[in-house]
Amino acid sequence: MSPTLSVVVPVHNEAEFIREGMEGILGALHEVAVDFELIVVENGSVDETAALAADVGRDEPVTVLSLDTADYGAAMREGFVRARGDWVVNFDIDYFSAEFLRQVFAQTDADIVIGSKRDPHSQDRRPFTRRLATRVFNLLLRALFRSRVSDTHGMKAFRREVVERIVPRVESRQDLFDTELVLRAERAGFRIVEVPVVVEELRAARSSLARRVPRTLAGLWRIRRRLAAEG
Repeated sequence: MSPTLSVVVPVHNEAEFIREGMEGILGALHEVAVDFELIVVENGSVDETAALAADVGRDEPVTVLSLDTADYGAAMREGFVRARGDWVVNFDIDYFSAEFLRQVFAQTDADIVIGSKRDPHSQDRRPFTRRLATRVFNLLLRALFRSRVSDTHGMKAFRREVVERIVPRVESRQDLFDTELVLRAERAGFRIVEVPVVVEELRAARSSLARRVPRTLAGLWRIRRRLAAEG
């Protein structure tokens, strides 16, 4: 029997944090009390991330997958393809929420639920530079794609139909897999609901904005060209 919920968590070189993060996610899942599977996708790690994840999940409905290359988007895609749940949720190892899951299951007519850091009722406790980056990214989505979505990064939930129809068409990897997925789903007419969240990451950000910004700009332009070519 398929679970009600699949949670996909990409991880890379997380040996020092994997136990704390997985135990927190599993605690949130048990708190919500639904049938679930947790899919941890280790990608390109050179430490003991995969082995430690398997140890944490040995008595739980946990699957640990490994990819050779460090690629967040490719890891997310692999997890989505392998997921069996009616809802497929993306969490990060250091950013998850039982309350978000409760808001997902409260929806009756949504195909996608996004935990938006830009929602007026959200509490975004990240440093100013990270909040500003989210704001600028949102402005780019509106300018380049006329998107009405306020946030494509962070916690998201997709109904099975969205995953089956849209994921095979997504070409982006790295940071923009989920952005292209949301944009394509929006263009396809799926119903998107954004809900408020409390954004309080469990540790300092590991990715550098200086490295991500040029890569993100180039990636957004490629997405725009692909979508324009498809009409």
